[in-house]
Amino acid sequence: MTTTALEPTRTQPAPRAAAAAPARPFPLVRHSAALTRRSLIKTWRTPEALIDVTLQPIIFLAIFVTIFGNAVAGSTGDYLQFLLPGILGQTIAMGAIAIGVNLNTDMEKGIFDRFKSLPIPRSAPLLGAVLGDVVRYVIVAVVTIGTGYAMGFRIATSPLEAVAGCLLAVLFAVCLSWVSVWVGMIVRTSGAVQGVMFLLIMPLTFGSNVFVQTDDLPGWMQGFVDVNPLTHLVDSMRGLFLGTPVGNHVWWTLAWCVGLVAVFMPLALRAYRRKV
Repeated sequence: MTTTALEPTRTQPAPRAAAAAPARPFPLVRHSAALTRRSLIKTWRTPEALIDVTLQPIIFLAIFVTIFGNAVAGSTGDYLQFLLPGILGQTIAMGAIAIGVNLNTDMEKGIFDRFKSLPIPRSAPLLGAVLGDVVRYVIVAVVTIGTGYAMGFRIATSPLEAVAGCLLAVLFAVCLSWVSVWVGMIVRTSGAVQGVMFLLIMPLTFGSNVFVQTDDLPGWMQGFVDVNPLTHLVDSMRGLFLGTPVGNHVWWTLAWCVGLVAVFMPLALRAYRRKV
């Protein structure tokens, strides 16, 4: 019996290793930008969510100028010049409440559970939400100054200084929004977020020089008014809009911005990581 010699087995060439996809740099920046775009799309599709930054400054200006103008400043025109920077500071601070409410609502709906399953940095959803809210603060500034101009308000400084005042207000709101984000991470319901933030914002608003000069307030209140961050913001904007003495108010406002971010951003990120 003849036997056939087995042919030597041919070794198959090893498949060429797939070229590894080049790692894209700055994943936190990229994913935060993508989630910022998501936040902007959400705002665009729900324009009713912009009522607090569109109608609110118009209503506040109309009511306070009409009712208190003659009593406080002797004329509605003079009071409008004094009040508008204060209303801008007040409404832009109150506009920061919404981000905590929205984030808490998203967590209740399980959206952040989906983010948790994605290969993205843990902090990207919060950073994206905060950056997306910048549009809301810009809208506040445009609507407030536009309404003021229609009512007779006039900027007495250069356009560059006026833009600097608006940018300072937007920066302050972005930094203040981290307080709202933190509250949104630690309370149970979106309604509770709104209640807690109103309790925090209202004393800052009415315990400041938004509506009247500091010297016209009770003596026991003036100490709080002098250190109130909203007072420094409003005085900064009055100086940049109207040419009144600015002093150190801009530097104090920037210091408050740094302090708010340094304290509440880590607290918010820590609370978010614990929750998800």
